[in-house]
This record gives sequence, structure tokens and C-alpha cells, in this order.
Amino acid sequence: MDAVAHAKFQRFGARKVAQVLDQVRGRSVWRAEQILPRTPRAAAQLVSKTIKSAASNLSVRAGKKLDPKLVMISSAWVGQGPMGQMKRVLPGPRGRALMFKRKVCHLTVQVSAEK
Repeated sequence: MDAVAHAKFQRFGARKVAQVLDQVRGRSVWRAEQILPRTPRAAAQLVSKTIKSAASNLSVRAGKKLDPKLVMISSAWVGQGPMGQMKRVLPGPRGRALMFKRKVCHLTVQVSAEK
């Protein structure tokens, strides 16, 4: 049995979130809860919340409380979100305005109960 949690339109770059996901992919939820608070990235909190949400979704589907040591992160991935919505302006030389786009990402975490 497995469960999924999504975090969409998060204000992080997909590449930086992927670096955090590489540390916890394939591990148990309990081990990920030990690793993520010590990770020096702002995206670690986002990944932690999404993993806890997926584990809660799994316990609801199972109908009972599951041990976090037996719940494994089977897959986790992040994708680039739309950047056209968050266009911003920086001051440029000679009074011009330079456009840049804020990055957003979509995070998906899938957990499964170990047999």
C-alpha cells in the first residue's frame, strides 16, 4: 500500500529542492525526520512537511497508526513550476528596468508501508 503527497507552487528552485530529496530518497520516514532538521537548506522544511503529510495519508488509508521506521519513501521528485506568473523588475543601468522571473516548483513524495 502506498500514499502520495503533493506540494505545488512552492517558492523554491527545483534544483535546490532536488538536492535535499537526494538525501532522503529510499530511506524510512523516521530516518528522514532525523536527517532533514540538520540539513543546511531552506527547502529542507518543505520536504519535511511533505513527507509527514504523505506518511499521514498512508496511515489514514491503512486505518491504523503506522510505525515511522517501517514506512519507506519509495519515490520523491520535483518539477519546475510555471514562471510566467511571477515576473519581477530589477533596476538596470541608465534608468532601465530588467525583468527576472521568480522560480516555483511542484514537489511530489510517495511513501509505502514495508512488508
